[in-house]
Amino acid sequence: MESYDIIANQPVVIDNGSGVIKAGFAGDQIPKYCFPNYVGRPKHMRVMAGALEGDLFIGPKAEHPVLLTEAPLNPSKNREKAAEVFFETFNVPALFISMQAVLSLYATGRTTGVVLDSGDGVTHAVPIYEGFAMPHSIMRVDIAGRDVSRYLQLLLRKEGADFHTSAEFEVVRTIKERACYLSINPQKDEALETEKVQYTLPDGSTLDVGPARFRAPELLFQPDLVGDESEGLHEVLAFAIHKSDMDLRRTLFANIVLSGGSTLFKGFGDRLLSEVKKLAPKDVKIKISAPQERLYSTWIGGSILASLDTFKKMWVSKKEYEEDGPRAIHRKTF
Repeated sequence: MESYDIIANQPVVIDNGSGVIKAGFAGDQIPKYCFPNYVGRPKHMRVMAGALEGDLFIGPKAEHPVLLTEAPLNPSKNREKAAEVFFETFNVPALFISMQAVLSLYATGRTTGVVLDSGDGVTHAVPIYEGFAMPHSIMRVDIAGRDVSRYLQLLLRKEGADFHTSAEFEVVRTIKERACYLSINPQKDEALETEKVQYTLPDGSTLDVGPARFRAPELLFQPDLVGDESEGLHEVLAFAIHKSDMDLRRTLFANIVLSGGSTLFKGFGDRLLSEVKKLAPKDVKIKISAPQERLYSTWIGGSILASLDTFKKMWVSKKEYEEDGPRAIHRKTF
């Protein structure tokens, strides 16, 4: 099979997020499936999917190329292991691995800018020039949505709510997504009486959520609230831009793109703009793009990329993998 012929079947796009995996077919507007990302070690490993008796499939065999996303600065060994799993276990005909932030930028129609991607487990600020990330400028901080959920759980406990089990943690996560917001001036809001929002719990009882609504996501900008010495998201973003070439900084400040579920808090964009202005040169124009679909922007960028005719030459075929081993996956990348 020629490397260009493997695109005959619709490519599958898999965004391997830190909290949620998004999967679907290239060319679609949104992923077909979204499910939690759990890490486990099976007791018994199959040799290859479909290779054992009992693996029954309906209809003709359909080989789909796979576009897989990865986090910025992903170690080469991790990438090679992913290639090994997809080629040798799932027997895919072709594979391409792309950085998540680059795809998020593609989804907005840009090729140059800086992506602030904050998901469930980690936040990255990634400067990108003409479609290529600049590794020396990438910033990472292990503060994201899961930390906000844990902090909200603590705050609600202090207010008398009883949330301890893993199932109850999911309730807290839902409260976070529906009730929390970022204050433009948290000191002022602390001095005022915050309007309480009533939330109906799965058992039918109600919970009044007060100041915790803005105190919990404040963690994204003030990690020291939980004793973490990491930089806030605004600092991570500004530092990434300042680590980039001086000639690019104005362009990057004018092309900030938000991505990931933890940027969906009401007021996030306004608060980020307010904080970044304090760290940027006075004469620099700052523009932040917050696409409505930014929860899926990485997947959408992959969907667009994998459906382009010009992308066919970028696939790493099964033949190339068999000839060169896992190292073949490094030859074609953005």
